[in-house]
Amino acid sequence: MALRKIVKIDEEKCNGCGLCIPNCAEGALSIIDGRARLVKDIYCDGLGACLGHCPQDAITIEEREAAEFDERATEEFLKNKGEAVKAHTERTHTGCPGSAVKHFGGGCPGSSVKQFGKENSGCAGSNVKMVKQEDKKEEANVAAGISRLTQWPVQLALVPPSAPYFRNADLLVTADCVPLAYGNYHEEFLKDRAVVMGCPKLDDVAYYEEKLQDIIRINDLRSITVLRMEVPCCGGITGAVKSARDNSGVDIPIRVITIGIEGKIIKREYM
Repeated sequence: MALRKIVKIDEEKCNGCGLCIPNCAEGALSIIDGRARLVKDIYCDGLGACLGHCPQDAITIEEREAAEFDERATEEFLKNKGEAVKAHTERTHTGCPGSAVKHFGGGCPGSSVKQFGKENSGCAGSNVKMVKQEDKKEEANVAAGISRLTQWPVQLALVPPSAPYFRNADLLVTADCVPLAYGNYHEEFLKDRAVVMGCPKLDDVAYYEEKLQDIIRINDLRSITVLRMEVPCCGGITGAVKSARDNSGVDIPIRVITIGIEGKIIKREYM
């Protein structure tokens, strides 16, 4: 033990938004029981790279008795963490390039990859009558409130990065609460997009970032849209997408749309 500088988290201020997690290169921070916490003293170098990313000002650097920063142990921790994420992501992969991963989430058949609803591929020579029929069908679908979901699964923890529905897709990253708050979610946002969902307050934001980075890196996405709620903790999902994009080496703009808790769009921005 030695007197040194180390991260301190004020748990009364912290709301578990997770924005600090991607900015700690040592992986010393994690969301545990809905709050950011220091995993181990030996993983924190005390340099404060995570500072300035907390909207609640819950993170500071203090000087106290703590175990020395252990660079070797930190490298091993990050290595094991990366391997665990990879194993979780690739569990029961079929091994066929471009094929769907079957039975994610510990072999549960309900998590097997499915793509559906792609009925209207048509040919370039389709006639006007067919177009009119499709227009009528579209109007009927809107009136009936037909689901625009064309894939399964949708949870970030379950989707494989190599799922066929991600290839050349417009990706929609949705915070869990958005479809409940925004009434026209299916028609305005989900239609014609591949979707992943998650909650940055309840789940591991670092894991989200790893998964999203793989999705962005291998699928030649056309666009990325993030739908988040106005509550501060939801900023974690925006941060995870931005970090994933930046670390993937793929230059693609991210559109972020913030939904108010009363169901209205309150902000649009690009990053």
